[in-house]
Amino acid sequence: MRKLVARFGARWLFGSIFTLLACAQVFDYIHVNTLDRLDIFFYDLRVRLQSPKLDPRIVIVDIDEKSLAEVGHFPWGRNVVANLIGKLTDDYHVKVIGIDIENPEADTSSGYDTLENLSRTDLKDIPAFAHQLTLLKPKLDYDELLASALKNKPVVLGYRFTDDQDKGLLPAPIFQVDDLKGRRLLALQSTGYVANIAKLQQATGIGGFFNAELDIDGLLRSSPLVIQYENGFYESLALATARVALGATNVRPQFIAGTDRDYGELDSLILNTQPAEKHIPVDDLMKIQIDFRGKGGPDGGGYRYISATDVLHKRVPVEALDQRVVLIGTSAPGLNDLRSVPVSNQFPGVEAHANIIASILDGNFKHKPDYSIGFDFAQVALTGILLIIALSKLKPLPSILFTAVITVSVIWFNFWAYSTQGLILPVATALTLVLALFMFNVAWGYWFEVRINRAMTNLFGEYVAPELVEVMAEDPSHYNMDGEKRVLTILFADVRGFTTISEMLETNDLREFINIYLTAMSEDIRGNKGTLDKYIGDCVMAFWGAPVVLDDHASRAVATALSMLKTADRVNQTFAARGWPPLKIGIGLNTGEVRVGDMGSKIRRAYTVMGDAVNLASRLEGITKQYGVALVVGEMTRLAAPEFAYRELDRVRVKGKNEPVAIFQPVALVTELDDVTRNALAEWDRALSLFRSQQWDQAEQLVKTLHAQYPDQLLYELYLDQIEHFRLAPPGPDWDGVTTYTTK
Repeated sequence: MRKLVARFGARWLFGSIFTLLACAQVFDYIHVNTLDRLDIFFYDLRVRLQSPKLDPRIVIVDIDEKSLAEVGHFPWGRNVVANLIGKLTDDYHVKVIGIDIENPEADTSSGYDTLENLSRTDLKDIPAFAHQLTLLKPKLDYDELLASALKNKPVVLGYRFTDDQDKGLLPAPIFQVDDLKGRRLLALQSTGYVANIAKLQQATGIGGFFNAELDIDGLLRSSPLVIQYENGFYESLALATARVALGATNVRPQFIAGTDRDYGELDSLILNTQPAEKHIPVDDLMKIQIDFRGKGGPDGGGYRYISATDVLHKRVPVEALDQRVVLIGTSAPGLNDLRSVPVSNQFPGVEAHANIIASILDGNFKHKPDYSIGFDFAQVALTGILLIIALSKLKPLPSILFTAVITVSVIWFNFWAYSTQGLILPVATALTLVLALFMFNVAWGYWFEVRINRAMTNLFGEYVAPELVEVMAEDPSHYNMDGEKRVLTILFADVRGFTTISEMLETNDLREFINIYLTAMSEDIRGNKGTLDKYIGDCVMAFWGAPVVLDDHASRAVATALSMLKTADRVNQTFAARGWPPLKIGIGLNTGEVRVGDMGSKIRRAYTVMGDAVNLASRLEGITKQYGVALVVGEMTRLAAPEFAYRELDRVRVKGKNEPVAIFQPVALVTELDDVTRNALAEWDRALSLFRSQQWDQAEQLVKTLHAQYPDQLLYELYLDQIEHFRLAPPGPDWDGVTTYTTK
C-alpha cells in the first residue's frame, strides 16, 4: 500500500479534489451555470431522440392555411366558431373541446350593432325595419350564437393571464387560499387577465389559461398547470380539458407528508377521478415538464391534425373524431402561435397542450424525482472513485477505453431512466468530472502531444495562427507546405486616409494607433479561424480555407468582415478619448480558386496565396470608397455565403480584368434583418433593374425616395448623378450596365 501511495498518491490527491468539487456542485455549495446549461442540453437531446408516436385519442382541429383560404382571414366571426362547435359536438360527438383562442371583445362583425343604432335614430320611424331587425337578431347576434353553441357542451374556453389589465370574465378557480387550511402554496402569480366575454364564459362555465412560461434561452420545456390570481388558483387549458375528459370535478394539491405546516413541500396535484384518483407530479411552482410526443405540426407524427374547414364542411368521417379529445388551435405561421421547443423552433402552441393532456390521461409523466440530488451524489462519488483508481494504473489506450465505458454507461442509464421510467436525472456534473479526471491523468503523457505541436509549429507557426496549429496537430499527416490549388476566400482591409492620419500624429502616437488597429483586426480574423497572410503597411491581408479546410470559409469571412467594422467603431471610442483622428476602413472580400502554399525566394519565403481571385479581392477593397461603403464582396462570395443579406452595388470591370463582375455589400444575417431594411433592399433592387434598362425617370424616383430615407449613403447620390449624366449622354442600346475602372 505504501508503494502505491508513493507512486500514485499525488494523482489520487488531485483526483479526490476534483471529485469533492463535483460533490460540492451537486449540493449547491458551489454553482457553475455552465453545468446547468449542459444538463439542459442533455435533456433536449433526450427529448429529440424520442420517436414520434401517434396518439389517436387527441385530435387537433387546425385553423390552417387551407381554412383561412376557404373560410376567410382570422379571427373568424363567432357564427363560424359556433358552427364549428356545433359540428364537433352534435355531428361528430367529441368527448371534450379545448379552445386555444381567447374572445375578450364582443363580436360586431355582423353589423347588427350598426343596424340597431339606425333603428333608434335615422330609421326609427320605419316600423317594418325594426320588426325585420327583431327577426334577424338571432342570426346576427354572433356572440349569442356562440353562447348557445357552448351551453351544456363539454367545451373549455382558453384565456391568458397578464400583468396589466382585467378584461372579460374569469372562470371559477379550482381552489382558493382558504381551501389550503393555513398552508402556503407557491405558484406563479398574476395581477391581471384577458379572458372571454361574460356571455361566453357563463355559457360553458369552464376555462383554462394558455400562458407559456419560457426558459431563459427562450425555449418552452415546461408549463404551469396552476396560476394564482388574488385568492384563487386557476387551472390551465390542458389541465381543464384533461379533467373534463376524465370526468373529474375538482383538483386539489397534495403536500409531502411530514413537511413544514406553513411551507409544506408540494408533491402533486390530484384529480378526483374514478375509480381511483389520478396524481400529477409537479414542481414547487406547480409546473409540469412537457413530454414532446412528436416533432410538431401536421407532419410531426404526434397527433392527427384536421383542417377546421374540413370539419365545417363535414368532409371528415365521424369515426375520426368520435369520442376524441379535440383542441382547436392553429399551425398557420401568420397567427403567432408557434413556439421554440427542444424538438423544433416552429412548434404549434396547441400541440404543447395536447402533450400535457396526453400525459395526464396516461398518468405517465416526465419529471425530476425528489431523490435526484442523492442520485447525483451517488453517481458522482462512484464515478470519481473508479476513475481515480483505474486511470492511475492503466496505459493510455486502456485509459481511453475505460473512460469511454464509464461515459457511455452514465449517459445510457440517464437516457434509459428517461425513456422507460419518465425520470429526468442530472448528468452534467458526472460527465464533467469524467472529463476532468481523464484530462488530468493523460496530462502525465502530455510530452508526446508537446512534441507533435512543436513539429507543427516549426512547420507552420510563422504563417498561421496558433489556434489553427492546434487543429493541425490533431492530424499532422494531412498538412504540408507544398503549393496546391484550392477555393478560398481572401480579405483585404485598409485604413482610409492613412496619409492624412500619419501627418496629424506624432511618431509614437502613430505607431500605437496602427498597433491598436492591426491587433483589433487580427483578433477578429483569428477568432474566426482566418489565416493572417501579411500586413502591408496599414493594410491587412487574410484568407479562409487553408491550411485547415473550412467548408464555410466564405460565411466565416463575411461574418468576420462585419465584425471588423463593429470593432473599428469600438476602437474609435478609444481614439476619440485620446484626441486622435477617427479610424475608417475599407474591406474587400472575394472567393475563388487560388494557389496556396510556401512561396517566395531562397532568401525569404511565406505561406501565402496567389491568383486572380486574390487580385480581385484587392481591387474590391480599393473601390469601396467609390460607393461610399466600408465592405464590398464579389459575386462568388455572395453565392457561397447565402445566409447573409446583400445589396448589389454595381457590375464593374476592374483594372487588369476584361470580364465584368457583380459586386455586393453584405448588410446582415438574413435572420437579423428588420422589415425596414428588407424593404429598402427590395426597393434598391427594383431601382437598379430600372437603371440598367435605361428607365431613368422611374429609377430616379425610387433612388430619390431611398436617398431621402438614408441621406448619408453616398451610393444613392452616385446613382442620381449617373442618371443625370445618362439623360444628357445616353449610353446607347448596346450598353451593358458595367462600370469600368482603369486604376487600382
